[in-house]
Amino acid sequence: MTAWVDLRSDTVTQPTAAMREAGLRAPVGDDVFGDDPSVNSLQDRLAGDLGFEAGLFLPSGTQSNLLALMAHCERGDEYLVGMDAHTYKYEGGGAAVLGSIQPQPIVHAVDGTLPLDAVRAAIKPVGDPHFARTRLLALENTWHGRPLPHAYLAAAGALAREHGLAYHLDGARLYNAAVADGVPAREIARHFDSVSVCLSKGLGAPVGSVLVGPAALIDKARRWRKVLGGGWRQAGILAAMAQHALDHHVLRLADDHRRAAELAAALRSLPGLVVEGAFTNLVFVTVPAGREAALATHLAEAGIRIAAGRGPRLRLVTHLDVDDAGLARTIAGFRGFFG
Repeated sequence: MTAWVDLRSDTVTQPTAAMREAGLRAPVGDDVFGDDPSVNSLQDRLAGDLGFEAGLFLPSGTQSNLLALMAHCERGDEYLVGMDAHTYKYEGGGAAVLGSIQPQPIVHAVDGTLPLDAVRAAIKPVGDPHFARTRLLALENTWHGRPLPHAYLAAAGALAREHGLAYHLDGARLYNAAVADGVPAREIARHFDSVSVCLSKGLGAPVGSVLVGPAALIDKARRWRKVLGGGWRQAGILAAMAQHALDHHVLRLADDHRRAAELAAALRSLPGLVVEGAFTNLVFVTVPAGREAALATHLAEAGIRIAAGRGPRLRLVTHLDVDDAGLARTIAGFRGFFG
């Protein structure tokens, strides 16, 4: 059978031959002792690239965000976060379950920003024992594939500082935002006190995220990583593959963005579909209610995977393993069902 065109997520990519070779060649050590040279190199590189003192290599973006929250906040504190943000909605409630940190969700504006008036109103009075202590504002970039405006990032950061709050970015697709905006990733990261960067989405590494921030914060996060069972041993194999992704897969994100835009344009011409995006590599398509399962079956027969089962609004994701031929096959599959 022809290889699958897998549009479920950009986490499904297979490591390239060159990436596998980089892992095989990597010098390694025991990272719990801090002596894996490949891990240390990756952590130092991302911290330096993004303008921070230190970094911490982690198995997942979920753990990276959780450790950031636990390092910034104490028991009984709260963080302000979007109602549909990944850290609040899709990470198992970890901050509350494991950190005793209360989330205060705020409804997003259409562009993914959190209205600053709503953020200001959600900050609890200092010193009043009736309330959890507001300690942190967390944003996500990209938001449903849309880069957040730089002016907004600056304004939200100013508001956080005005009220003594820390400021964290879930930068799962930070490099997609940077490439779309035509700026270095550091230009986005500079607004924040800590940033989580996922390497296993658009960049195509097999495993891992890096949390960057001040050295004291990263030291605290490292302790929580150990407590949570996240201590690595010879993780340099994975770190070297992540380094390869940073070396070779950043600028090519523009290809994913182009293919997503072409996919969105093609789907807009089909009857009965509502198409949102593409700002980067995500396309959202709302199909007629009740037809999503039949569509998924039809596409699977053509060797195309989509994530169906959460209602009529589908997310299609372009990535390293979706080439122009796969894009053409996807468009043909949709046309065969809706045309």
